[in-house]
Amino acid sequence: MFILQDIGYRHPNRDILFRHINLSINRQDKIALIGNNGVGKSTLLQIMAGELQPFEGSVKAESKAYYILQIYGQYNEYTVAEALQVVDKLNALKAISEGDVNEAHFTTLNDDWDIEDRCNKALARWGLTELDLRRKMGTLSGGQKTKAFLAGIAIHEPEIVLMDEPSNHLDAGSRALLYDYIQSADSALVVVSHDRALLNLLDTVCELSKNGLTTYGGNYGFYTEQKAIETAALNDDVQYKEKALRKARETERDAAERQQKLDARGRKKQDIAGMPTIMMHTMRNNAENSTARMKEVHAEKTGVIAKELNELRKELPDKDKMKMGFDASDLHRGKLLIDTRNINFGYDGRILWSEALSFQIFSGQRLAIAGANGSGKTTLIKLMLGELQPSCGIIQVADFKAVYIDQEYSLINNELSVYEQAQQYNVDNQQEHELKSKLTHFLFTKAYWDKSCAALSGGEKMRLMLCCLALSNKAPDIIIVDEPTNNLDIQNVDILTAAINEYKGTLIVVSHDGWFLKEINVRDTITLI
Repeated sequence: MFILQDIGYRHPNRDILFRHINLSINRQDKIALIGNNGVGKSTLLQIMAGELQPFEGSVKAESKAYYILQIYGQYNEYTVAEALQVVDKLNALKAISEGDVNEAHFTTLNDDWDIEDRCNKALARWGLTELDLRRKMGTLSGGQKTKAFLAGIAIHEPEIVLMDEPSNHLDAGSRALLYDYIQSADSALVVVSHDRALLNLLDTVCELSKNGLTTYGGNYGFYTEQKAIETAALNDDVQYKEKALRKARETERDAAERQQKLDARGRKKQDIAGMPTIMMHTMRNNAENSTARMKEVHAEKTGVIAKELNELRKELPDKDKMKMGFDASDLHRGKLLIDTRNINFGYDGRILWSEALSFQIFSGQRLAIAGANGSGKTTLIKLMLGELQPSCGIIQVADFKAVYIDQEYSLINNELSVYEQAQQYNVDNQQEHELKSKLTHFLFTKAYWDKSCAALSGGEKMRLMLCCLALSNKAPDIIIVDEPTNNLDIQNVDILTAAINEYKGTLIVVSHDGWFLKEINVRDTITLI
């Protein structure tokens, strides 16, 4: 039905992204496409959708795929109908209904007389009841944009659907609709996602890496089990190679010491025997050459093992390489930080929440703010931080240090380089080599130090933000994160999870990712209605 044969892609600057990618997709196959940020998952989807051309290999498809890409404002100036590629048919239907019998309208409509009704029903299925098809996409929220494109599946009825992070920006109710669709879909699916609940609904996992495309015949849970086995084997290989390297260096050192003793003993005998000077020089030269050759042999063997060990270490998961290492908050556990009584917020003449909010937040607590898209989660955060005042009710806030990490990681200054950004948080005035060592610790090698922060991916900005927090040394009393896993790959979600679990202060999280909330031990929830 859909075949990728020996696909290769290179960037306009001629750098090769991947090569020799082979994949066959049959009807009703449900495939998860995973891999680290920058490995080329979205690029591969675009090739499958026909939006990019590979520099080698071929794509064989019986029908055109329907592609739901990540939403970054590309369609803000389009109407909903234009974005869903139904505007021409709708205009033709309107013209015919108004009495215009031009043959071109009938050709465009192609007997699709129920197109408008089908659009409205498809939108309603995703909770977009009465959404005007002439409305600009730029006026919709991120979740509404995603749901509009999801509605396009029922409108176009494709045989294969390609999705790039479809659960981003979706609230819990909309995610449930997405999961239902995936389970019941007749179309073949290829999905890029970091959403574990979604990934476990797909029956095949394809991992894209620098080594190519590896297929695992099971859902994400099966994949993680297999990767755990592979990682355990890799750790065993690393330990074995570390032991071999230690032994090789000991052997090299012992051999050098033995040779030094032999050389010294030989020189002593030569001196006692009164051997002619020219013969002594010859024998000493021969001994030195022999020692040098022995050193080269041992050094070569040690170098080979060290190189093999370095290559093995590169394959280890990155989440175990990073530790925050900052001091704990000065606030004692259980201190009352935020006390609210019957608060609400109004704008444009209406009250935001149907029920006023009353809650308390204590030091050391981990809680989530839940609610549908548009329910005012970000507004509540701004009230907690004192950036807004409630329209009614009372909110009392203790003296604490808070860090707010939003979806765009706006604490990162895009006008700075990676090194300059880290320098902004260098409160202990660490030396340049120490600062660069810390950046390397967070996977920012020399190639990144002068790179503009504006050019970083979402995952890279997240890691740089963690690095900056680690440099600031003293942990904030409260960390607030707003949809932190959006646009992160699985590797970087694991890194973020490990970092948050190392943090001992108060945590407030806005997230629709149930797996993530469970992994970071969120116990309490404020639900907005």
